[in-house]
Amino acid sequence: MVNITVTVSESLKEELQRHKEVNWSAVIRKSLAEHIRKMDIAETIGKKSKLTKKDADEISKKIKRDIAKELGLI
Repeated sequence: MVNITVTVSESLKEELQRHKEVNWSAVIRKSLAEHIRKMDIAETIGKKSKLTKKDADEISKKIKRDIAKELGLI
């Protein structure tokens, strides 16, 4: 296994240190593996999609606009 370094804020470091019972390396390893799995799924779906980048951008704008409306931001 290899080591990596993660930079965190001082306040986060203090929070992590309050919970010494937690194996933070294992938590981070699991989180990274899960994120990679999700990215692989999205990549697989994207390869099969017939949507263009323009289509995806338009859908993204509509979703963001609808969320903003629902939150009363516009």
